[in-house]
Amino acid sequence: MLHRSSPRLFLPTALLLVALTGCAAPTAPASEPSRDTHGDIDGAAELAEPALGLTSIDGDGRVSHLDLLDETTADLGAVRAPVATHSDGRYLFSADDAGVSIVDSGVWTWDHVDHFHYYRAEARILGDVAGEGVATVATSNSSTTGGTGLFFPGSGEAVLLDTEALSKGEIAETFRLTVDPGPGLVVPAGSFAAVAAGDEVTLHAADGTRVGDPTACPSPAGTITTRVGAVIGCQDSALLIAVEDEQPVVERIPYPAGSTAPRATAFANREGRPTVAGVAEGAGVWLLDTRERTWTLLPTAQPVLQAVAVDDRDANVLVLTADGSVRVLDGETGAERAASVPLVAASLAAGLPVNLVADQQRAYLNGPAENRLWEIDFADGARVAREFAPERSPLFFAETGR
Repeated sequence: MLHRSSPRLFLPTALLLVALTGCAAPTAPASEPSRDTHGDIDGAAELAEPALGLTSIDGDGRVSHLDLLDETTADLGAVRAPVATHSDGRYLFSADDAGVSIVDSGVWTWDHVDHFHYYRAEARILGDVAGEGVATVATSNSSTTGGTGLFFPGSGEAVLLDTEALSKGEIAETFRLTVDPGPGLVVPAGSFAAVAAGDEVTLHAADGTRVGDPTACPSPAGTITTRVGAVIGCQDSALLIAVEDEQPVVERIPYPAGSTAPRATAFANREGRPTVAGVAEGAGVWLLDTRERTWTLLPTAQPVLQAVAVDDRDANVLVLTADGSVRVLDGETGAERAASVPLVAASLAAGLPVNLVADQQRAYLNGPAENRLWEIDFADGARVAREFAPERSPLFFAETGR
């Protein structure tokens, strides 16, 4: 099942040097007036603040974009009816049994490590990538560089797309490899990608060339990219893939010794932060701190369906519980700080997809059966700050522009 996202930009050392040196304003000859072109991107307007929005797809594949600043809605066209979606904060990847349709929301944030740039460009539907089976999608923290991974379980095809080409409106595959059909992942890490299939993970250069030896990973499931590196969930641990000296490095982070809580099979966080959350079904929430290389289990009184680590000063963790409410937990003790009223009980009862996402200040939730999108102030008692009733019921959505 595909959901959100991902988190900002993780740069290998060489690209980090380019990014930092590229952030200096160019020097003009003394005879010419200078103009700071830092941050300029062809075809995009740079903004003073992020152009946050909720980009949604209804059950028929119609795509809409709700501008969170002025609350206007734009119709972006249509894709095939979605079975699952994934987003990196700019693009929506809508998957069905025949492939993946790609939507460019036209709004995004570029993380320059020590500061951010915000952009708006033309929103458009870029096209499709063919494949067999509902693909898993994995993205890096950059909407303009690196790769985007697709894994098609029906054919066992592992595809890496050029994200820079996507930013120019083109769909370009840098590799398409075939492994055994079944569950799998293609996870970008800097200029490399990891392919997880069967019970192992292999590393590949952007052209598909194998790099190094395979790493054991029983039953791989779940991935996310943090500022520290890319995470792949395994039965007994998580693999953290970072880039050092322009080469990928794999580190295993085992679950705590003696733990009997179920493993996490999906991860979510405030994009780019080092700590991520995953559901330990029936037991609570796992927190994985990729900076400290540690797992923490937060037991919960309520059955948890989704969990998001905000990873802010207050260590807020947001969970969606089985009664349809959003609850705010203390990420250090697991204590419940606040809870909303049940918002999506009808959607959960109908088996419809519901997704909880968070940024630094707000959380967002969709209710397809309720035909609602909610903005929740998790720092103020899980208060519903705004409620939207879109023209088309939001089967899937993503917060874009972040």
